[in-house]
Amino acid sequence: MSDNPLYRIGELAKKANVSPRTIDFYTSIGLLHPEKRSAKNYRLYSDETLTRLRRIEQMKTEKYTLDEIKMTLNQWSKVAAEEDVSRKLTDLQLQLEKLRREVKEFEPVIDQLKPQQAQHVVKKLMPQTAACIEALMLLLGKGPFL
Repeated sequence: MSDNPLYRIGELAKKANVSPRTIDFYTSIGLLHPEKRSAKNYRLYSDETLTRLRRIEQMKTEKYTLDEIKMTLNQWSKVAAEEDVSRKLTDLQLQLEKLRREVKEFEPVIDQLKPQQAQHVVKKLMPQTAACIEALMLLLGKGPFL
């Protein structure tokens, strides 16, 4: 289960300084979505919902219509998803670069191995590890490991 707190409507309303009816209304028109339901079927909302609710209220004071608010928040959701993918790809790229550097460090040792020694090393590695080393060697233009 998540470490983040979940709020019932009354708690969320109090934190956001709005009425519970406002939260009900925003939920009914799709501006807010409960995180989940409790065992007693209460709607439970997260801190993310609280942030979203505060943004809705701010946009209302700036004279945005509910349709404009909904459209804007939907765009934010798309951006967040794209940022998440971008972040994951960047993380993967960093991991690959780290592996590439580590393989380069082993290059002198690998280059000195005789074919029989290289086969012995490969047998000791997990198949996934050997495949990864093989792929990195090919990326580095070193040809196959064996």
